[in-house]
Amino acid sequence: MTQNRDESLELYIALARASQWVNAHADRDIRKHGLNRTEFGVLELLFHKGAQPLQQIGGKVLMSSGNITYVVDKLEGKGLVCRRTSTEDRRLIYAEVTEAGKQFMEDVFPQHAEVIQNAVEGLTAEEKRMASSLLKKLGKFAQSNYK
Repeated sequence: MTQNRDESLELYIALARASQWVNAHADRDIRKHGLNRTEFGVLELLFHKGAQPLQQIGGKVLMSSGNITYVVDKLEGKGLVCRRTSTEDRRLIYAEVTEAGKQFMEDVFPQHAEVIQNAVEGLTAEEKRMASSLLKKLGKFAQSNYK
């Protein structure tokens, strides 16, 4: 039991440190463009997945719904995102990328993806696939057992 606990703690620490350093690379790149990780995450979601109801964005970028309003306000103020009321249900408000937001992401995202690629070059392609698979399995298990 003690060995299993120690291995679990060792995994937790390794996972946290790896995440911290990979995020440091990504965050530094994002800050160069005047955004923070949360703003970039929302913008990236809207850019790649299209307009999203404000109420659903939080679950997709792992943030509370109260913060989504604030983040969308900031992105709207920068001209990267706009709000649109649903034509079917006026209570439903969508956030979508503006033309300026699309241009921004077309300019910035390829280089950002390269920053992340460089940050994880310590693993071979096969190790990356294996790590992704194992971390997805771990995440799903942790999520299903969260009470």
